[in-house]
Amino acid sequence: MRNNKGFTLIELIMVTIILGILAAVAVPRYLGTVSKAEEAAENAVINALRAAVENHSTQQYLDNGRYRYPQNPFDFVEVDGYVGVDGYMDESQLNDGDWLYDNHSHDDGSGYGSGTIYHKRRDNSVYAWDYSYNDDRDGDSDDRGTNIGDDGQNGDVQTNQGDLSNNN
Repeated sequence: MRNNKGFTLIELIMVTIILGILAAVAVPRYLGTVSKAEEAAENAVINALRAAVENHSTQQYLDNGRYRYPQNPFDFVEVDGYVGVDGYMDESQLNDGDWLYDNHSHDDGSGYGSGTIYHKRRDNSVYAWDYSYNDDRDGDSDDRGTNIGDDGQNGDVQTNQGDLSNNN
C-alpha cells in the first residue's frame, strides 16, 4: 500500500503557473491604481492651493481694496511633504511625496514675482505647476497674478524619463 502524503511535481508546477498568471495580471493593475490615487491626491493639493490663493486675494480686497496673490501659496494650506522654498535643481533633491516651491523672484523687493511648484511622485517623476503673484490683470484694483497652473506648466513632467528607478 502506497502512502500519498504530498503533492506531485505536476501539481506543484500547475499551482506555480496559475500563481504566476495571477501575479502578471494583478501587479500592473495594482501599480496603475496606486498611480491614479497619487494623481488624485496631487490634484486635491493643487485645488486646495488654488482655492487658498483666491481666498487670500478676496480677503486682501476686503481689507485693502486691492486683489493680491500671496508670495507663497503654501502659507495658507498645510500640505504633507512640503519642504519649503528653495531653488529647484533636479529630482535628486526631493524625496518621494515632497512638495517644493521655487520662488523665482523673491529678492527683487517689488513684492511681485513668480514661482514654480514641484511635486515628486513615488515613481521618481517630478511634476511642476507655474504660479505668479505679479500684477497680471488690467483692473485698477486688481493686482492678482496667474493662479497655479493657469498658464505655462500645469502638472508637466520635469523628470528625465530615462532614469525612473525607484532608488529614493
